Amino acid sequence: MSNFASLTRMRIQLALRNRMFFFFSVIFPLGMFFLYAGIFAKGNPRVVSFFLGPVISLNVMGSFWGLSAMLVMFREQGILRRFHVTPVTSTDMLASSILANYLLTLPTVFIELLFARVIFHVANLGDLLSLVVLVTVGTVAFASLGLVVASVTNTMQETQVLNQLLWLPLIFLSGATLPIAYLPKVAQRVAVFLPATYLVTGLQNAMYSAFPVWKLLTQILSLFFWTVLTFFVAAQLFRWEPESKIPRNAKLWALATALPFFLLGVWENKNGQILTQAQAAYRSLDQPAKSAHPKAEQPKTDSPSMGTLPPSKKDTPPQP
Repeated sequence: MSNFASLTRMRIQLALRNRMFFFFSVIFPLGMFFLYAGIFAKGNPRVVSFFLGPVISLNVMGSFWGLSAMLVMFREQGILRRFHVTPVTSTDMLASSILANYLLTLPTVFIELLFARVIFHVANLGDLLSLVVLVTVGTVAFASLGLVVASVTNTMQETQVLNQLLWLPLIFLSGATLPIAYLPKVAQRVAVFLPATYLVTGLQNAMYSAFPVWKLLTQILSLFFWTVLTFFVAAQLFRWEPESKIPRNAKLWALATALPFFLLGVWENKNGQILTQAQAAYRSLDQPAKSAHPKAEQPKTDSPSMGTLPPSKKDTPPQP
């Protein structure tokens, strides 16, 4: 146990020296936070609360980019070879990488919540237990994805290309950049096949709608089982030496990690639970905020604005 703790501490120290990891774990999330809260939400506390889930999701998802690039760089520079001569197994290395990544992600999430409360006066941060559970399982899940990426690429260039191919659909189709309810129906149908969609909708429901854990079991359990699968695949494909060749079936193993969300996407397209929740949260922004005194009427001017975002296409009235 002491060896694992020492390995985790060393992984944290090495990560803090890596500029790419620091950018995707600190600079990028905070930049997106102020972009959404200050410009898109225009400082409106209720709209800021709506965007907090997607912003924190970007922070959690970004961990896979930095972790995969860092592991490949360590392998190219021979750092993993030095670890290999110590009594450290591949499982120890991967688990310590995930734990170090999780411990480095938490401060940024805390800072974002603090800024939301202090700067933008968001009074209610939703269900905190659901928030903690989703941040934990989401960070571990996408860190495991980063381990798989690092296992099937040989060079930093290959890693960056594959990360880019994964990153773009994850952020543009999941609701992390634009609300899912505003996307075309075809894009919504595709979104339910992506793991990022379940993280984004889960965090948004936890923080904006204050859903308890039992109402978010679909998101939590899907990410949990995906974590187990991706970690298992990463452990099977892990390579210490830069000269080690990738197994022929490595890409098939990596592709197999998408199977849970393929099955879940088919089920969601028939039932539509995730999309229904996302559309309900989006439409609620056009409704007056709930008052502490139910009998008091809310003036129409209290209805929040989505800032630069136009209304959902589904809710747009037909032209005469």
